Amino acid sequence: MVKLLIGTKGSGKTKRLIEEVNAALARSNGNVVAVEKNKALSYNVNYQARLVTTDDYGIAGYDMFYGLLCGLCAGNHDITDVLVDATLRIGSRDPEETASFLRKVADLSKMTETDFVFTLSMAEEDLPEGVLEFCKKI
Repeated sequence: MVKLLIGTKGSGKTKRLIEEVNAALARSNGNVVAVEKNKALSYNVNYQARLVTTDDYGIAGYDMFYGLLCGLCAGNHDITDVLVDATLRIGSRDPEETASFLRKVADLSKMTETDFVFTLSMAEEDLPEGVLEFCKKI
């Protein structure tokens, strides 16, 4: 399943994401991965979660980002949850590209039985059309 934390800058998405990481760690019988653009979450995410910083790997744009997520799932079948902060800064602010990316991740989620959570820094009314058909807002 793909879940979205939607809100404008300063609305508490990152704090809520950290809460979601901790909740995933409490219920998971596998591994939990937190993905971020830079090292902003280093001291806030529980040490039991694997922290991946996309800037360390030169990830820019949704194609590379999707490849990273596929690689995580392919390399470790024990990953139950992947939680991502700063989605639009990693991928793109283009609504159509964002919708296409989330659609592919929804398919990846079904295939790998991995839950994904993404923060989207935008007003809910600016959410790409149709995204809530395959993603759940939390």
